[in-house]
Amino acid sequence: MSTVNIPRLDLNTYINGSAEERKAFSDSIGKAFNETGFVTITNHGLSKELIDNLYTQVKALFALPEEVKNKYEIPDLAGQRGYTGKNKETAKGFKVPDLKEFWQIGQTVTGDVPEEADYPDNIVVAELPEFNTTTLEVYKKLESAGKYLLRAIAVYLGLNENYFDDKVENGNSILRTLHYFPITDPDALPHDAVRAGAHEDINLITLLIGASADGLELLTRENKWFPVKAFGEDLVVNVGDMLQRLTNNKLKSTTHRVVNPPREEMKNSRFSVPFFLHPKSNMDLTSLPSTIDAEHPKLYTDITAGEYLDERLREIGLKK
Repeated sequence: MSTVNIPRLDLNTYINGSAEERKAFSDSIGKAFNETGFVTITNHGLSKELIDNLYTQVKALFALPEEVKNKYEIPDLAGQRGYTGKNKETAKGFKVPDLKEFWQIGQTVTGDVPEEADYPDNIVVAELPEFNTTTLEVYKKLESAGKYLLRAIAVYLGLNENYFDDKVENGNSILRTLHYFPITDPDALPHDAVRAGAHEDINLITLLIGASADGLELLTRENKWFPVKAFGEDLVVNVGDMLQRLTNNKLKSTTHRVVNPPREEMKNSRFSVPFFLHPKSNMDLTSLPSTIDAEHPKLYTDITAGEYLDERLREIGLKK
């Protein structure tokens, strides 16, 4: 058996398939998340036209003058909304910041619900109205796809299929648009400066629009780096630390990174759009009893999603 199990799965077979197809999907994603923590997903609800337009808008955003982008950076928001400039986020355990800048869009709460007071408003880019509408549409479609993926995971874990539904409804999810900026003078970089240092994601699952996946690598159980490739407009989906804690390491939050390109390509920008699917802050991440036994003792202290997020944001330098 290959130790790098990254299957390409069709989400439509889970949403609209037969009982056998749905079970096969659930078994496949669970097996991959147990072994490598990564899958790629097709038929996820985002059209090629929408993805192409998204990247057009993202490139336009980061092409804005520095003084325009800087007016959208609000330190009190800890990078959770709007713009975060260069050299601000550092992977846990690293001393040199990642070579990137980014913009974050959060939940838009509808209805009279408690979460409305929990989340800051999204920041509107006055110069690019289509950026605002396009990213909101992408957010909602990725949120929907993520809910179905979590249902498949719940079935794999022997839980009620809808176990995660009320925990992620109006959850604290983030759509991040990333610009790995050109490296004009490679010789001037610190030797360990990279586009994204080796890290694990904080959330339940991450959905990355695969059009910009080149450069992404995961660390195998044999401690070797393996490139993650996506086909066309597929999503790359991986387990985050919250799901790993909840499952007492049954599902694997795999270390991954974004490597610098070959020297001759360093002058080129790289763009990426991950969606970090978070639950509500009050979700209990206490490990499920079904994942704890004599051979698998409980590994983590009890904590809520909100407490864990706060702890991690401080570790990576976004929150003081």
